[in-house]
Amino acid sequence: MARYTGSKAKLCRRFGENIFETPKYDKILEKRKYPPGDHGQKFRRKISDYGIHLREKQKLRFMYGLMEKQFRLYFSKADKMKGVTGENLLQLLERRLDNVVFRMGFAVTRPQARQFVNHGHITVNGRKVDIPSFLVKEGDVIKVRAKSRTMKQIQEAVDITSPACDWIEVDKEKLEGTFTRIPLREQIPVNVDERLIVEFYSQ
Repeated sequence: MARYTGSKAKLCRRFGENIFETPKYDKILEKRKYPPGDHGQKFRRKISDYGIHLREKQKLRFMYGLMEKQFRLYFSKADKMKGVTGENLLQLLERRLDNVVFRMGFAVTRPQARQFVNHGHITVNGRKVDIPSFLVKEGDVIKVRAKSRTMKQIQEAVDITSPACDWIEVDKEKLEGTFTRIPLREQIPVNVDERLIVEFYSQ
């Protein structure tokens, strides 16, 4: 499936925050606290109501590295589930295997986590899973495959990351973790107003 291949730094500057949750973009935002482009420092256009809703949807989509069709499918699924649609959407995205690998600290970024999954370095409950969109369930055990544990990229990720999610238990020595439960909205560390996204698709 196609992916966004443009500058992630420009995306962070466009939204005014580090939407990818990696330290290097914090440094970039400190140096350039204005939107990208020739007129980024001077040009300030008032955003329409539609633009505000679109912006929030795009921000969340880029965070998890999804294309529009795939993101819309997640929204449709969330809308059919019991509970609050916006919270359901975030919970579905957090349950993606590539995101869980990222949250566990086995990868520095979500794209790197997606690559690890695609290349067969990750198992779920002892079985190799190479589908990044695989939805993890409560109690699932995610491990780095034995033959992949010496990979330099994985070792570096484990050394510099610090898993801090209440719904995930991680054993860095064994390179494995357990998805203990589905997180509540207030526990999901993404700065988005999901109500605007629900309103966007309801228009």
